[in-house]
Amino acid sequence: MDHIVTVQDAVTAFADWLEPTEAELAAIELEMPAILADVDLVDAEIAALETRPAELDARRTRRARRKALATRVVLANRADCGEAA
Repeated sequence: MDHIVTVQDAVTAFADWLEPTEAELAAIELEMPAILADVDLVDAEIAALETRPAELDARRTRRARRKALATRVVLANRADCGEAA
């Protein structure tokens, strides 16, 4: 009979010593506007899929897509200028 053994790292993936560093948290905070814009885009796309598509749904999706792209441009420009550090 073979014994099934768990991998300790997988079991304790959220242990204290595996918490994100300050630098990682700062990077997440820096990208938070883009993350939230992407969430809005996905919400708009889901809403368009759940109902019969209307012009209002298409506008909402386009607006969310433009917002997501604009936030990505801002982040890219910050990185190019060295402000991300």
